[in-house]
Amino acid sequence: MAMQPTLTTEQVKAAMGAMVAQAEETPDAPVAMAIVDAGGELVAYLTMANLRVFSRRHAIRKAYTSAVMGRDSGAHAAGLAAQGRNIADLGDSRFTHGQGGLVIMQDGVILGGIGVGGYPSGQADEDLSRVGLEAMNL
Repeated sequence: MAMQPTLTTEQVKAAMGAMVAQAEETPDAPVAMAIVDAGGELVAYLTMANLRVFSRRHAIRKAYTSAVMGRDSGAHAAGLAAQGRNIADLGDSRFTHGQGGLVIMQDGVILGGIGVGGYPSGQADEDLSRVGLEAMNL
């Protein structure tokens, strides 16, 4: 029986390390960073000091949305909006419409999601998530 690929400890550590290093370059702009597995379960999380509670939770929700829906969180929300729907229509309070979550995929298989919350723009959150994603060398 073929085994489905999963996130490795090394990939998760590389992603978190790269994101932390990048985020620490601007310590006056704290963020939270989260990685979830393909089922949306949290596997890594870090928050910087003095971050709002909302942003802490939002990083996890962005990673969750990306993993479970198989699309980057901002793109998923835009797709729903184009259909005249919103995130509440999906019935899962863990989903978010916020940009900043990226799906982690390898060879067409979803391994999980990575999300950042806390910067003033969703694009900045997504940019930091991409630093982590690239560090995984998928």
